Amino acid sequence: MPPLPVELVLVLVGISLVAGVGCTTTGAGGVFVTIALYAFTPLSSAEIAGTAHVVFVAVGVVGAVGFARSGELLETDGRTLAAILSGTSVLGAVAGAYLNAYVSRRLFSILLGVLTVITGGVLLYGQIRDLRSIVAVDSSATSGRLVFGSVGLFLGITAGLVGIGGPILAVPALVTLGVPMLLALGIAQVQAIFISGFAASGYFVQEAISPFFATITTVPTVIGAIGGWLLAHHVDPDHLELVLSGILIPVGLYLIL
Repeated sequence: MPPLPVELVLVLVGISLVAGVGCTTTGAGGVFVTIALYAFTPLSSAEIAGTAHVVFVAVGVVGAVGFARSGELLETDGRTLAAILSGTSVLGAVAGAYLNAYVSRRLFSILLGVLTVITGGVLLYGQIRDLRSIVAVDSSATSGRLVFGSVGLFLGITAGLVGIGGPILAVPALVTLGVPMLLALGIAQVQAIFISGFAASGYFVQEAISPFFATITTVPTVIGAIGGWLLAHHVDPDHLELVLSGILIPVGLYLIL
């Protein structure tokens, strides 16, 4: 039997469903799975991160297939950026999973909270100031590839350490660097497969993955991700970003305090 009452299991399922929608519409939904695992389960910080990464691998596969089907990932820029970010993210993900062993559950909460507040703040600020790209980085130039490679390495370390999916950071970063929103979402899904795949492998070696919680969060998250992919092509993401920022900021503050 799971160490949770049925009501809380249903809450986890519901949160995971909503998180899946966010994963493929704005890229910022996956963090809700991690937050839910922290708030409603007795898992250690390593188990939370490891279990969350199993979920993100599945969502990444579904999202990548969806955005390939709709054409975003079939373009040359899409393939190039996906390869650069995925390759560098792998190194960071392994390092992050290793570093998590030295993070207490309380410190994990603070790190997750800070990251959540920053993400929500960036989304909100971008909407208030109507910011899109700040600079256009050419992925075909050597300097551009170095920039995107550095971004991938940083995203991998952060995601591997705290147990979040790459898209929550990758999408805002890519859009800021001049990548179109739908293309950024597609690239982030591919990157998530590699980040979470290698991070999950590291946590598996540490025996820090809960099969039960991975199952009850993966299935609804994947279902939500499919719905989110459909929404991403029909709904203005600005509205979703405002809603997400309004949720992420107070939740992040709660985790910090």
